[in-house]
Amino acid sequence: MNDRNYQKEMDALIARNTAAGEKPSLLLHVCCAVCASYVLEYLYEHFAITIAYYNPNITEEDEYRYRYSELKRYVAERGMGEIRFAEVAYEPQDFFEIAKGHESDPERGARCSLCFAQRLGYTARLAKEGGYRYFATTLTVSPLKNAQVINAVGERIAEKEGVEYLPSDFKKKNGYKRSIELSKEYHLYRQNFCGCVFSKKEAQQRESVKNA
Repeated sequence: MNDRNYQKEMDALIARNTAAGEKPSLLLHVCCAVCASYVLEYLYEHFAITIAYYNPNITEEDEYRYRYSELKRYVAERGMGEIRFAEVAYEPQDFFEIAKGHESDPERGARCSLCFAQRLGYTARLAKEGGYRYFATTLTVSPLKNAQVINAVGERIAEKEGVEYLPSDFKKKNGYKRSIELSKEYHLYRQNFCGCVFSKKEAQQRESVKNA
Protein backbone atom coordinates (compact mmCIF):
# COMPACT_ATOMS: atom_id res chain seq x y z
CA MET A 1 0.00 0.00 0.00
CA ASN A 2 1.30 3.45 -0.91
CA ASP A 3 2.19 5.96 1.79
CA ARG A 4 -0.47 8.56 2.42
CA ASN A 5 0.13 12.16 1.44
CA TYR A 6 -0.49 13.83 4.79
CA GLN A 7 0.42 17.27 3.48
CA LYS A 8 -2.32 16.98 0.86
CA GLU A 9 -4.80 15.84 3.50
CA MET A 10 -3.94 18.81 5.72
CA ASP A 11 -4.27 21.27 2.85
CA ALA A 12 -7.70 19.86 2.00
CA LEU A 13 -8.79 20.24 5.63
CA ILE A 14 -7.54 23.83 5.72
CA ALA A 15 -9.38 24.58 2.48
CA ARG A 16 -12.65 23.25 3.93
CA ASN A 17 -12.31 25.33 7.07
CA THR A 18 -11.43 28.44 5.06
CA ALA A 19 -14.43 27.95 2.77
CA ALA A 20 -16.62 27.70 5.87
CA GLY A 21 -15.14 30.92 7.25
CA GLU A 22 -13.59 29.10 10.20
CA LYS A 23 -10.30 29.65 11.99
CA PRO A 24 -10.36 26.72 14.43
CA SER A 25 -8.31 26.37 17.58
CA LEU A 26 -5.15 24.28 17.41
CA LEU A 27 -2.90 23.04 20.19
CA LEU A 28 0.46 22.61 18.49
CA HIS A 29 3.20 20.50 20.02
CA VAL A 30 6.50 22.24 19.30
CA CYS A 31 9.93 20.69 19.79
CA CYS A 32 12.15 23.71 19.01
CA ALA A 33 12.22 27.11 17.30
CA VAL A 34 13.83 25.77 14.13
CA CYS A 35 11.07 23.26 13.45
CA ALA A 36 8.42 25.76 14.53
CA SER A 37 9.65 28.55 12.25
CA TYR A 38 8.14 27.30 9.00
CA VAL A 39 5.23 25.45 10.61
CA LEU A 40 3.99 28.58 12.38
CA GLU A 41 4.43 30.61 9.22
CA TYR A 42 2.34 28.04 7.35
CA LEU A 43 -0.45 27.64 9.92
CA TYR A 44 -0.73 31.10 11.47
CA GLU A 45 -3.38 32.48 9.11
CA HIS A 46 -5.53 29.35 9.29
CA PHE A 47 -5.68 28.47 13.00
CA ALA A 48 -5.90 30.08 16.41
CA ILE A 49 -2.69 28.55 17.72
CA THR A 50 -1.59 27.69 21.22
CA ILE A 51 1.87 26.17 21.60
CA ALA A 52 2.51 23.20 23.88
CA TYR A 53 6.25 22.95 24.46
CA TYR A 54 6.16 19.51 26.03
CA ASN A 55 9.54 17.84 25.60
CA PRO A 56 10.58 15.69 28.58
CA ASN A 57 13.02 13.94 26.23
CA ILE A 58 15.35 16.95 26.44
CA THR A 59 17.61 15.65 29.19
CA GLU A 60 19.57 18.78 30.08
CA GLU A 61 17.53 21.56 31.67
CA ASP A 62 19.74 24.34 30.27
CA GLU A 63 19.17 22.95 26.77
CA TYR A 64 15.43 22.71 27.43
CA ARG A 65 15.19 26.30 28.70
CA TYR A 66 17.31 27.71 25.89
CA ARG A 67 15.24 26.05 23.16
CA TYR A 68 12.09 27.40 24.79
CA SER A 69 13.51 30.93 24.98
CA GLU A 70 14.46 30.77 21.29
CA LEU A 71 10.94 29.66 20.42
CA LYS A 72 9.41 32.56 22.34
CA ARG A 73 11.85 34.99 20.75
CA TYR A 74 10.96 33.80 17.27
CA VAL A 75 7.22 34.17 17.88
CA ALA A 76 7.76 37.69 19.24
CA GLU A 77 10.06 38.79 16.42
CA ARG A 78 7.66 37.45 13.77
CA GLY A 79 4.89 39.57 15.28
CA MET A 80 2.67 36.56 15.92
CA GLY A 81 1.08 38.11 18.97
CA GLU A 82 -2.08 36.02 18.77
CA ILE A 83 -0.17 32.83 19.52
CA ARG A 84 -0.45 31.70 23.11
CA PHE A 85 1.72 29.32 25.15
CA ALA A 86 0.23 26.56 27.28
CA GLU A 87 1.61 25.96 30.76
CA VAL A 88 3.67 22.77 30.56
CA ALA A 89 5.92 21.31 33.25
CA TYR A 90 9.46 20.11 32.57
CA GLU A 91 9.54 16.50 33.77
CA PRO A 92 12.44 14.58 32.16
CA GLN A 93 11.83 11.62 34.44
CA ASP A 94 8.69 10.91 32.41
CA PHE A 95 10.84 10.25 29.36
CA PHE A 96 13.28 7.99 31.20
CA GLU A 97 10.35 5.90 32.40
CA ILE A 98 9.14 5.13 28.87
CA ALA A 99 12.72 4.72 27.58
CA LYS A 100 13.56 1.90 30.01
CA GLY A 101 14.86 -1.09 28.09
CA HIS A 102 15.36 1.03 24.96
CA GLU A 103 18.46 2.93 25.94
CA SER A 104 20.51 1.26 23.19
CA ASP A 105 17.95 1.68 20.42
CA PRO A 106 19.25 3.59 17.39
CA GLU A 107 17.70 6.88 16.33
CA ARG A 108 14.36 6.32 14.54
CA GLY A 109 13.94 3.06 16.43
CA ALA A 110 11.35 1.94 18.98
CA ARG A 111 12.48 4.47 21.60
CA CYS A 112 11.66 7.32 19.24
CA SER A 113 8.18 5.95 18.54
CA LEU A 114 7.55 5.73 22.29
CA CYS A 115 8.75 9.32 22.64
CA PHE A 116 6.41 10.50 19.88
CA ALA A 117 3.51 8.75 21.59
CA GLN A 118 4.35 10.30 24.95
CA ARG A 119 4.54 13.85 23.61
CA LEU A 120 1.52 13.58 21.32
CA GLY A 121 -0.49 11.80 24.01
CA TYR A 122 0.14 14.63 26.47
CA THR A 123 -0.74 17.21 23.82
CA ALA A 124 -3.97 15.41 22.91
CA ARG A 125 -5.10 15.22 26.53
CA LEU A 126 -4.29 18.90 27.03
CA ALA A 127 -6.21 19.73 23.85
CA LYS A 128 -9.23 17.77 25.04
CA GLU A 129 -9.18 19.44 28.46
CA GLY A 130 -8.85 22.87 26.87
CA GLY A 131 -11.57 22.34 24.28
CA TYR A 132 -9.30 22.73 21.27
CA ARG A 133 -10.58 21.62 17.87
CA TYR A 134 -7.30 20.04 16.77
CA PHE A 135 -3.91 18.99 18.06
CA ALA A 136 -0.78 18.61 15.91
CA THR A 137 3.02 18.54 16.03
CA THR A 138 5.94 20.24 14.30
CA LEU A 139 7.95 17.01 14.30
CA THR A 140 7.11 16.10 10.71
CA VAL A 141 9.13 19.01 9.30
CA SER A 142 12.39 17.22 10.06
CA PRO A 143 13.90 14.99 7.36
CA LEU A 144 15.18 12.81 10.20
CA LYS A 145 11.65 11.99 11.34
CA ASN A 146 9.29 9.54 9.62
CA ALA A 147 6.03 11.39 8.97
CA GLN A 148 4.17 8.13 8.34
CA VAL A 149 5.09 6.88 11.81
CA ILE A 150 4.33 10.19 13.54
CA ASN A 151 0.94 10.56 11.87
CA ALA A 152 0.00 6.96 12.64
CA VAL A 153 0.79 7.64 16.30
CA GLY A 154 -1.19 10.90 16.23
CA GLU A 155 -4.26 9.30 14.68
CA ARG A 156 -4.21 6.40 17.12
CA ILE A 157 -4.06 8.81 20.06
CA ALA A 158 -6.79 11.00 18.55
CA GLU A 159 -9.13 8.03 18.42
CA LYS A 160 -8.30 7.07 21.98
CA GLU A 161 -8.65 10.58 23.44
CA GLY A 162 -11.58 11.75 21.32
CA VAL A 163 -9.96 14.88 19.88
CA GLU A 164 -9.16 15.63 16.23
CA TYR A 165 -5.61 15.27 14.98
CA LEU A 166 -4.27 17.55 12.23
CA PRO A 167 -2.24 15.36 9.83
CA SER A 168 0.92 16.85 8.39
CA ASP A 169 4.14 16.31 6.53
CA PHE A 170 5.63 19.77 6.83
CA LYS A 171 8.86 18.81 5.09
CA LYS A 172 6.93 18.76 1.79
CA LYS A 173 6.62 21.95 -0.28
CA ASN A 174 10.24 22.66 0.70
CA GLY A 175 9.16 23.11 4.30
CA TYR A 176 12.45 21.94 5.76
CA LYS A 177 14.39 24.20 3.38
CA ARG A 178 12.23 27.14 4.42
CA SER A 179 12.84 26.36 8.11
CA ILE A 180 16.59 26.57 7.49
CA GLU A 181 16.16 29.89 5.69
CA LEU A 182 14.11 31.29 8.57
CA SER A 183 16.60 29.95 11.11
CA LYS A 184 19.39 31.86 9.41
CA GLU A 185 17.29 35.00 9.03
CA TYR A 186 16.33 35.05 12.73
CA HIS A 187 19.64 33.60 13.97
CA LEU A 188 17.91 30.71 15.70
CA TYR A 189 19.81 28.17 17.72
CA ARG A 190 20.06 24.92 15.72
CA GLN A 191 20.85 21.89 17.86
CA ASN A 192 22.47 18.83 16.27
CA PHE A 193 20.55 16.23 18.30
CA CYS A 194 16.89 15.61 19.04
CA GLY A 195 17.07 16.10 22.78
CA CYS A 196 17.63 13.02 24.89
CA VAL A 197 21.00 11.91 26.24
CA PHE A 198 20.89 8.93 23.90
CA SER A 199 20.43 11.01 20.74
CA LYS A 200 23.16 13.39 21.93
CA LYS A 201 25.57 10.49 22.36
CA GLU A 202 24.78 9.23 18.87
CA ALA A 203 25.29 12.72 17.41
CA GLN A 204 28.67 12.98 19.15
CA GLN A 205 29.68 9.61 17.72
CA ARG A 206 28.73 10.73 14.22
CA GLU A 207 30.76 13.88 14.68
CA SER A 208 33.78 11.88 15.86
CA VAL A 209 33.62 9.66 12.79
CA LYS A 210 33.23 12.69 10.55
CA ASN A 211 36.29 14.39 12.05
CA ALA A 212 38.46 11.25 12.24
